[in-house]
Amino acid sequence: MQKTQGTYASYIAGFALSIILTLGAYALVARHWHVGATLTFAIIALAVIQLWVQMRFFLHLSSEAKPYWRSVAFLFALVVVGILVLGSLWIMSNLNYHTMSPSDTTNYMLKNEGL
Repeated sequence: MQKTQGTYASYIAGFALSIILTLGAYALVARHWHVGATLTFAIIALAVIQLWVQMRFFLHLSSEAKPYWRSVAFLFALVVVGILVLGSLWIMSNLNYHTMSPSDTTNYMLKNEGL
């Protein structure tokens, strides 16, 4: 029979890693250590690592009898995170476009859409 619960040490390690990753992402943004695509990539990387920590230490997917399902669960979680991130960026871009002043909209269309 496999162990389904973690030890206190594993919960504390998972909690500590989660806090460190969260503070790391916050520090990248708050202190402007990176900008643009580098910042986006760093935050996405920290999010994926955070996802792995959550699945490993709190959902105990590493102790599952069938590793295939662990991989499927992890890939599904990555797809959900991808949809949330890309959907949020798309919505924010769309809102930014639709809340521009008329002169800004005209300038944007002339510059980016070739109109």
